[in-house]
Amino acid sequence: MRDKIKNWIHKAEETTDRWTSSKWFKRMSITSGVLWNLALILAIVLVTGGVFAASVGAGYFASLVDEEKLRSEDEMRNEIYSYVETSEMFFDNDVYIGKIQTDLERKETTLDKISQTAIDAVFATEDEYFMEHEGIVPKAIFRGLLQDVANSDSQTGGSTLTQQLIKNQILTNEVSYERKAKEILLAMRLEKFMTKDEIMEAYLNIIPYGRNSSGANIAGIETAANGLFNKSASELSLPQSAFIAGIPKAPFRYTPYNSVGQLKDADGLAPGIDRMKTVLFRMKETEYITQEEYDAAIAYDIVKDFRENESRSRDSEPYITDELEKRAARIIMDVLAEKDGIDPKSLEENNKLYEEYAILADRAVRSNGYRIHSTINKELYLAHEKAKDAYARYGTTLSVPSEDGGDKMKDLPVQVGSMMMENKTGRILSFVGGRDFEIEELNHATQAYRSIGSTVKPLLVYGPALDLGTIGAGSPVVDVKFKLADGYSPANFIPSSEQGIMSARDALAQSQNLPALRLFGQIREQMPINYLINAGFSKVKEESNYYPATALGGGVEGSVEELTSGYATVANGGKKVEPYMIQRIEDADGNVIFEHKVAEKEIYTPQTAYILTDMLRDVFTTDRGTANRANSLLSFSGDFAGKTGTTQNTKDVWLVGYNPNITMGLWLGYDSEKYSLDNFPNSNLQPSVRVNQLWASLMNTTYQTVPELVGAKSTFKQPEGVVTKSFCGISGLAPGGACQSAGLVRSDLFNANVMLPKGQDDSLTSSSFTTINGKRYTALSTTPSEFVSGGGIGVSQKYIDRMMAPFGGDAGKLFPGNSKFSSVVAGATFKADGAAPGAVQAAISGQTITWTNSGSTDVVGYRVYKGGSRVASISESRSNSYSASGAGSYTVVAVDITGKQSGASNSVSIAAPKPKPKPEPKPTPPPEDKEPEKEETPPVEEEVVTPPEEEETPPEEKPEKPVEEKPDPEKPEKPEEPEKPDPEKPAEDDAA
Repeated sequence: MRDKIKNWIHKAEETTDRWTSSKWFKRMSITSGVLWNLALILAIVLVTGGVFAASVGAGYFASLVDEEKLRSEDEMRNEIYSYVETSEMFFDNDVYIGKIQTDLERKETTLDKISQTAIDAVFATEDEYFMEHEGIVPKAIFRGLLQDVANSDSQTGGSTLTQQLIKNQILTNEVSYERKAKEILLAMRLEKFMTKDEIMEAYLNIIPYGRNSSGANIAGIETAANGLFNKSASELSLPQSAFIAGIPKAPFRYTPYNSVGQLKDADGLAPGIDRMKTVLFRMKETEYITQEEYDAAIAYDIVKDFRENESRSRDSEPYITDELEKRAARIIMDVLAEKDGIDPKSLEENNKLYEEYAILADRAVRSNGYRIHSTINKELYLAHEKAKDAYARYGTTLSVPSEDGGDKMKDLPVQVGSMMMENKTGRILSFVGGRDFEIEELNHATQAYRSIGSTVKPLLVYGPALDLGTIGAGSPVVDVKFKLADGYSPANFIPSSEQGIMSARDALAQSQNLPALRLFGQIREQMPINYLINAGFSKVKEESNYYPATALGGGVEGSVEELTSGYATVANGGKKVEPYMIQRIEDADGNVIFEHKVAEKEIYTPQTAYILTDMLRDVFTTDRGTANRANSLLSFSGDFAGKTGTTQNTKDVWLVGYNPNITMGLWLGYDSEKYSLDNFPNSNLQPSVRVNQLWASLMNTTYQTVPELVGAKSTFKQPEGVVTKSFCGISGLAPGGACQSAGLVRSDLFNANVMLPKGQDDSLTSSSFTTINGKRYTALSTTPSEFVSGGGIGVSQKYIDRMMAPFGGDAGKLFPGNSKFSSVVAGATFKADGAAPGAVQAAISGQTITWTNSGSTDVVGYRVYKGGSRVASISESRSNSYSASGAGSYTVVAVDITGKQSGASNSVSIAAPKPKPKPEPKPTPPPEDKEPEKEETPPVEEEVVTPPEEEETPPEEKPEKPVEEKPDPEKPEKPEEPEKPDPEKPAEDDAA
């Protein structure tokens, strides 16, 4: 046998030798060698490239998870099951409020109480290899990665149930490769610590399922089964299980309810029903159900199973619950960041980091079992709520189109926001968030930002002007209109109001706009806007400093909380303390993880704060103060100061008032800024009256509930450096002899550290004036004396230029007739047009003569003539009428500031009275002894003429022929004899 084998091998070797010695084999051998070598090289390249790519990928993956700390089994289990802890809230002094009120409702269940059909639906839809994999499915991850890189329209995803559990309970929903890498790493680690049943049970308890029929957000399959179908998860049918299993992919798209719990229409339900059919198809494909079961479920009308009108449990105090949750979450953000070694300040600078920690903090507040202790006084808070509800004069509730479109309408009531805080600590004692949380889930005290109107004036204009030494409390300011180069022509709240020179104190008390604008213009280069920014107005930007309207609140928005805090700063001697509502937060074990610490920052000097407060007292105490009504309605007396504010078109009204202990701010307005509070004026109170009434009601309630917080007997103490000094009331300078003689000396408060009345006043001069269009101007040498008020006090041009800066205006309005300084003449010179005035048209009714205004703009008065004699001179500032003295023909001429007069008006006449008939004499028999006497002519009754009212009325004309006189240029020619030259006839261009 062995020989046979050897023989076969020998023959094979001979055959091989014969083939290899042939030419064709040698050629093939060379080719195959080359191909073999190329194949080896390619294999080496592919293997090397693969190893390199894998190394790079592994390195990149490692870099993504480099900062992820290695969690222990206990840590991971605690985070997965964190949903079982609920945080609690407390009023001040540990008075219990309740559990954290959130939109998310969840009821925990166990895996054995969930329908197997529902579990199968989740397996088929979300993770068909759940029982086989170890946390991840590599091919699904690579498929998802390729789709992402290729920007594919079809994104199938690659997350297992374990990964989704990690994303929802440990990481965040942030879309990034870093988060995905951490998710993969943690999913594989979690599979080592928890069984498949534990993971599945946790997943079904935490996953979100959209909304229920009350509109609340829901999570957990038990809550979903009850909220959608009014049954337990163990009772879910196949179609119901498929519908619920499909929701988590896009909860708010597939949920059958809108945000208010109403069942969507057919178009709105279609995406969820289509998703249910997709789940059923996958269950059939993965053989969890048969074809027959699939067909029956597809044909089933799931809509009839949806639950409707589910009642929603609400906390009794939704505004405070919602507010404390938001504030606690923001505090916990910093706590968590600091715990991770991150500077809390960097959260504001890094949007990605902020978003990540916002999610983590929100999750922690909902589920970590914190005890949140607030500063809110329960008795006061509930009393304010009661007073708010009791007030019945808010105004008309409008019916406006709903945001959902179509023909739907909704109610839009006048809303309210208020806040009360302690000045020295910043503790928020109470607030009113709105009329009804069900109408608008917006806290109008903390979250609504509106234009603050005139309440900005003390904080931005008068306070900084005092601080910078520009004014004292009584310094003169100018209330005269002006127009800027861009066409902006501001006016006061009452557009016709111009009070000329007035004190800063009066201008602030009356909230006049024009003085505030002028004062802001004077200090604008010193950046007064920084006072607002430093006071905590978060939406105010530095560029607002360069807009004049900023001084009136234009473009300046703030919340009630920010504005209240701004005035509490003034009340606290110019030192700002941050307002706060959360005193401390404890963890589930009672450890204090946060406690508020009070810190002060000076915004205004103590002297400025006191002087400003003294000025703002006038807002409450003087007759013209805009909050005097609120002060009169208080049931107790106190040292109050503050400010009101009204925005353009009365869309908002404000009142902020404070005493040494507390500050309370109040706002009224519609949620939509399209609507004015001034609508329906015949049925509503004026908005300013409403805000005064409600502020007083809330303050009275405070005093009745917690009088010790009000501290009614406390008064503001004047600090060193605040002094009372005399000054010239129209210039603000040290009073000189002329100012004293004119009775213009005033006294008020000054900050001795930055400003005292200095420089001898030299503003005054002697002056005479006339009026044009009701304004005073310096009389010219040619101005007729009867239209001049002589011996007045005037001011120099230098004074006018200084006071009218920087915006200018009509100096003739500096000292109007209703001014406290009406005895002073502005010294403005009127530029006449050089032409004689236009004639007027006269009329008569009884004995009253009236006439039209002259068409000329420089008229100072009118002269009335009877026949050829002047009988009256009427100033243009008086009414155009004259009570005639008797029968005759009358004409009127207009006179301008230079003395030129118009042609005569048309003639009007008063007829002479008819003589009375002579009485018949009684027959008298003649005496017997005497001759009869001659009949006597009865005396003619004399005409009684009432002299004119004007001082310079000449005596009544005589019937005799007039004596020849020299020509009088002021006496018009008798209009009935125009053909005879008369030297008294006025020419059209005659200059008197």
